[in-house]
Amino acid sequence: MRNHSAEITKGIDWTLVVVYAILVTTGIMSIFAATYRDESILNGFLSFKTDYSKQLYYFAICAVLAIFILLTDSKFFTATANIFYFLGIVLLILVFPFHTDVKGTKSIIRFSGFQLQPAELCKVFVNLALAKYLSSLDMNFKKTRPQLLASAVILVPAILTILQSETGLALVYFSFFLVLYREGLPAYILVIGFAVALLVVLTLLVDQNILAIILTFIALFFLYVSRKELKRNRALFLLIVAVWALCVGIQRFAVPYFFSNVLKPYQVQRIYATVGKDYQVDESTLSEADLKKIEEKKKAGNYNVKQSKIAIGSGGFFGKGLLKGTQTRYDFVPEQRTDFIFCTIGEGFGFMGSIILLGLYLFMLFRIINIAERQRSTFSRVYAYGVASVFFFHVFINIGMTLGIVPVIGIPLPFMSYGGTALITFTVLLFILIRLDADRQMILR
Repeated sequence: MRNHSAEITKGIDWTLVVVYAILVTTGIMSIFAATYRDESILNGFLSFKTDYSKQLYYFAICAVLAIFILLTDSKFFTATANIFYFLGIVLLILVFPFHTDVKGTKSIIRFSGFQLQPAELCKVFVNLALAKYLSSLDMNFKKTRPQLLASAVILVPAILTILQSETGLALVYFSFFLVLYREGLPAYILVIGFAVALLVVLTLLVDQNILAIILTFIALFFLYVSRKELKRNRALFLLIVAVWALCVGIQRFAVPYFFSNVLKPYQVQRIYATVGKDYQVDESTLSEADLKKIEEKKKAGNYNVKQSKIAIGSGGFFGKGLLKGTQTRYDFVPEQRTDFIFCTIGEGFGFMGSIILLGLYLFMLFRIINIAERQRSTFSRVYAYGVASVFFFHVFINIGMTLGIVPVIGIPLPFMSYGGTALITFTVLLFILIRLDADRQMILR
């Protein structure tokens, strides 16, 4: 801890602190608007029985954590980064024998009335460990070995999270690959990643045989335009053929296998629904209970997005006002205090309120990127880009879910959605960055 608490104000980016306070306050008011049921407002906020009162108490805990972080020497985070990462992996492993099944997820540990979701909290630890590794003195990230090790730091918790039926949270970890790209990961790797994602979408939209024919014509086209070069370079011919074979293999074998054996049927249905197609399941391979669950999830998923769109659209330009919404006020929108909290803003404050909220998030993201670029220390820069990547992924996916443009994968909106672990995680992520930025003249390793 620092010797003089007065140093807490030195170098602090108070703009980010103010934006943070506005977002959390807006989140509490949105949870209040979505869950208030005519009880005494004062008692409701002080009782610790309502969701909005719990979120207020979580905010108080976060305020204490934020002050503690701001009073902590920045070197503490570099010294303990690997320890925290190891602790995070241990917590993820402990979930398997000690988890509590909550709404189908097996990623929560409950004790003494409190719930902890290690997969959420571990994002902080991964960011610290990644920053620690990439700021090593002998680091040359252009080599293959460091790139593989950095990828392993990200993928290990992601895989453990997938095994806990938390595919949505696991996908958040892949946002850290944007950090690796900033630090020197070859662009072609990201291009390949986006190309594979596009191929997966096309596999869902286009008949397999037709898509295979299209891929073959594309390969023949490249062979034709490169015919002169092929005479001098036979390796180019082998490369084009290999890429063609890989693409056909992905769309004919890899994607069907992944959708049939890795993803749960209801998750597959949500993905198909997002691209506007019905998922045809082979009923002979599933039990009656599984078929019933798929049908329930299908109806729920379609219903959730439909009601979400109605709620946002009904808000009009200026909204209906606080506590005056009908869709969110009377539980027409499921999970409106968590995954679909944006609906409360859309209905209560309309298009203008939604734009202002999006503006706050964009301002915060650009501010964080600006902070990242002014760091002298590689550790601080990498950590800052990690924070920006995580926030961007959460905001884009969460709001995209409510609008029906991405699959419903169940991740919270930063600082807005109800949940103690999520609010604490986002707060710690942000305030460690603010502390590191305050010491930006230091070279941390």
